[in-house]
Amino acid sequence: MASGSYGSFLRGLFIGDISMERLPSIPALSDERGETLSMVLDSVRKFLAGHQEHFREFDRKGAQPDEYVTALAELGLFGLIIPEEHGGLGCSAREYARVLEEISRQDASTSLTVGAHSSIGMKGILLFGSVEQKERYLPKLASGEYRAAFCLTEAGSGSDAASITTRAHRQDDGSWVLSGEKIWITNGSFAEVFTVFAKSGDAEGDITAFIVERAFPGVSSGPKEDKMGIRASATCSVRFDGVRVPAENVLGAPGGGFKIAMAILNNGRTGLGGGCVGAMKRCIEMATAHAVQRKQFGRPIASFGLIQEKLAHMTALCYATEAVVDRVAFLIDSGEEDFSLEAASSKVFGTESLWRVADEALQIAGGNGFMREYPFERIVRDCRINRIFEGTNEILRLYVGLTGAKEAGSYLERVGQGVGSLFSEPSAAMSVVTDYASKRLVEYIPGMAHGGELEDGELAPHFRILAKYSAAFAHGVDSSVRHHRRGITEQQIVVKRLADCAIDLFVGWCVLSRVDNELRMKSPNAHHGVAVATVLINEIKRRVNQNIRRLSRNEDVQVAGIGAAVVDKGGYLWD
Repeated sequence: MASGSYGSFLRGLFIGDISMERLPSIPALSDERGETLSMVLDSVRKFLAGHQEHFREFDRKGAQPDEYVTALAELGLFGLIIPEEHGGLGCSAREYARVLEEISRQDASTSLTVGAHSSIGMKGILLFGSVEQKERYLPKLASGEYRAAFCLTEAGSGSDAASITTRAHRQDDGSWVLSGEKIWITNGSFAEVFTVFAKSGDAEGDITAFIVERAFPGVSSGPKEDKMGIRASATCSVRFDGVRVPAENVLGAPGGGFKIAMAILNNGRTGLGGGCVGAMKRCIEMATAHAVQRKQFGRPIASFGLIQEKLAHMTALCYATEAVVDRVAFLIDSGEEDFSLEAASSKVFGTESLWRVADEALQIAGGNGFMREYPFERIVRDCRINRIFEGTNEILRLYVGLTGAKEAGSYLERVGQGVGSLFSEPSAAMSVVTDYASKRLVEYIPGMAHGGELEDGELAPHFRILAKYSAAFAHGVDSSVRHHRRGITEQQIVVKRLADCAIDLFVGWCVLSRVDNELRMKSPNAHHGVAVATVLINEIKRRVNQNIRRLSRNEDVQVAGIGAAVVDKGGYLWD
């Protein structure tokens, strides 16, 4: 694991700091770790290849047989991120994302069964568990004797995790009594260990995390949900009826559950991101094979410009998602604490990229793509949930936009204080004011952005585009924060535009960093990487330019009026 703190690149974007020092090159895995990863991937590939004919049947029946889940455990897939001293494989975040990529390349439901266990189900024990909790649970979780599930969502709370109603009451002996119901719990029907979040006090946000065993009296599972996609994975409600939880099963400190839940979700996003990459690669392979074999007008449709355009954009989106997922995983492995904006952005971009890629793959397949005989339609159904679970993309956009706006607001407040103290504390004040002036100057002279060798090499035109529009974005944030002030929290469309700009620019910088590294390493595909960067960065330029313009020139009033009228009418206005 690397060490060091790079700070949040995305937070910097919101205040005009676009130094590439926060996007260092991602080193290759060591020979030892690379060899171990290769063996794991080979084992996964061979195992899943033997079940290809079963996945459609699992989907039709809506369940994975018990013996199949047991086989996953025997393969070691439930111990991927658990340290070796506790019986696991000790995978880093980058290695884990790569394994989930390989699984998702074959079957999304299998990836979800494994990911729900590792990414979120038992991640809290790994991140926040005491020594005793780790020694008690991790070995059994690694072997698959225990399977884990994450219990946060409730019928009335949804994305508003702080409003959960499951209650935990502390008893005189230090234990807790837990009552409530959680819904849509992946692995909920067979998990032996649950990470459960419950309201534990009267104060807003007073939530505590608990390790709850199925063996505790009062724990029960509801019927399996009949889902649109990922049908073979086990999803159900889980009830806790007066469940007595020992004091030693409190995870972290009482009242600290909300931060624990958010940390688990942030850390788990590399698994979901890796899964998106794997599914995209499968779509590209299948669509290409079909385009080569399918002939129209006397030649393969792969030779048609419109088909090649689709394949090119599908490839570019996959390449970019891979770059972003690698970056977030690198931050986790480096011990970086501040990566929540990057993690949220990777989830939004990766899941929406997969949706586009899967839809285009089905389109290339034509009528075949719509038939259940082929896997295209199942992939489309399976990937739709990604934009909903682990934080809807709408909520994550608001998180990115509002967090960045708050960062900018705090920065402007410091600048204002600096100006006010120019005479009383001239040295400290000048430091703040000079920093602000230099960032504003970058808006007009983007070449002042810190890019090192990127400013002069083959990627210089791409660097200049990103630097220019990053500076324009920071100016747009500055103007929006000044205009709306505290009221910006209610300007969701404005916040969405800021988030979309930030996510796009972050993706662009990650792609640029990846291509630069490939050029340095003389990768055989580096020239294709340059072409991908050209396509993506110019698309990003156009989207960011439009979003920035629409901060001040838009139809938001009309949109709000139509929406309110539809709500009042209860449906279509002309019906």
